[in-house]
Amino acid sequence: MASYNRVVLIGNLTRDVELRYTPSTKMAICQNAIAVNDRRKNAAGEWVDDTTFVDVTFFGRLAEVVGQYLGKGSPIFVEGRLKLDTWEKDGQKRSKLYVIVERMQLLGRNEPSDGSRPRPAATTPSSNRVAEAPHYPIMHDEMHAPEMHSEEPLYDKEELPF
Repeated sequence: MASYNRVVLIGNLTRDVELRYTPSTKMAICQNAIAVNDRRKNAAGEWVDDTTFVDVTFFGRLAEVVGQYLGKGSPIFVEGRLKLDTWEKDGQKRSKLYVIVERMQLLGRNEPSDGSRPRPAATTPSSNRVAEAPHYPIMHDEMHAPEMHSEEPLYDKEELPF
């Protein structure tokens, strides 16, 4: 059976960026959410905004760029894949569906969030530049088909601090 897992979103970050690092590999990780608005007419014929909040996770260099240039309310374009995590807490099964970002494009004017001067134009992310993440493999069990690429896992799910 064929499958395809691709998500494309344009929206605004919902909270300030908090950059974390894995304990052993020191890989940057940033978890946030994007608010995506859909404008439609209600039964009375009035325009209303319907907002969907989507959790997103950035790894490696993408996480560092998000930490340096973006903050709450920043507009962003992301492309990635859906990931479902499941766990048990207090005897209850829980799950969370989120997007692992593999490509992103900064939208609007983005300057470093630390208040420093922007980098020279040659290295500053612009609205025309798309950043791509290396492929971080999904942690599969033996029932799933292997990844399309042959990279070794860059992080161990057990070492993530969240």
